[in-house]
Amino acid sequence: MYFFLRNLSFLEISYTSVTLPRMLANLISEEDKTISFTGCATQMYFLLFLGGTECFLLGVMAYDRYAAICHPLHYPCIMNNVRCTVMAAVSWLSGIFMSFGQTSVIFILPFCGSHEINHFFCDIPPVLKLACGDTFLTEIVVFIVALVFVTFPFVLILVSYLLIITTIMKMPSAEGRHKAFSTCSSHLVVVTLFFGTGTVMYLRPNSAYAPDIDKLLSLFYTVITPMLNPIIYSLRNKEVKGSLRRVIARMCFLNSGR
Repeated sequence: MYFFLRNLSFLEISYTSVTLPRMLANLISEEDKTISFTGCATQMYFLLFLGGTECFLLGVMAYDRYAAICHPLHYPCIMNNVRCTVMAAVSWLSGIFMSFGQTSVIFILPFCGSHEINHFFCDIPPVLKLACGDTFLTEIVVFIVALVFVTFPFVLILVSYLLIITTIMKMPSAEGRHKAFSTCSSHLVVVTLFFGTGTVMYLRPNSAYAPDIDKLLSLFYTVITPMLNPIIYSLRNKEVKGSLRRVIARMCFLNSGR
């Protein structure tokens, strides 16, 4: 679990670094807010690469929780070091190939007229809006690729949690059920936040594009979700909760002493 959490932490540090610094600079600055054609393509590539990788990584983490809860005695054999490394590597490589294909399909389109992107960063829907001519085929390709890369991890997560819930319900003690569920509740919250906003953004026709709503949704999966993930996972950790209680108790003691 901690091996995959290290991967997720590094991924989300990189994910926010792709969009957030530029976004903040544009919001603060009143002067030049332009981005080059190459810079826009590069930003979109890394955004899709890291987003696609996170989809698969969350799916792998769901399988890891399934192995830990449903097959606890065989867990060290099922999730050995080699298999964990291979799963993480496949997640990263999948994101690389998916983002390269998606970015190439979009940026070979001709762009004419207004070059003003009505968004915080170079995302697929606002950039497609700037393309000239018929973009129907491109939209279909983008939709199919996004559907495959969202559906496969989501099905893996769904099946894993159905098996986990079935196993938990068969446990004789309430304490055992609570302990088993608490080990995967953090992951379940993260999955809901990430897949919920990502599905609305990418699995819909371009004709349903609404700039204001998309800007709000984009903040969820580029800023709010990565910010909440450390808090969600840390608060499930006994050592972190113990340290937090000690800090609060010390602050209360100092305040009462005054």
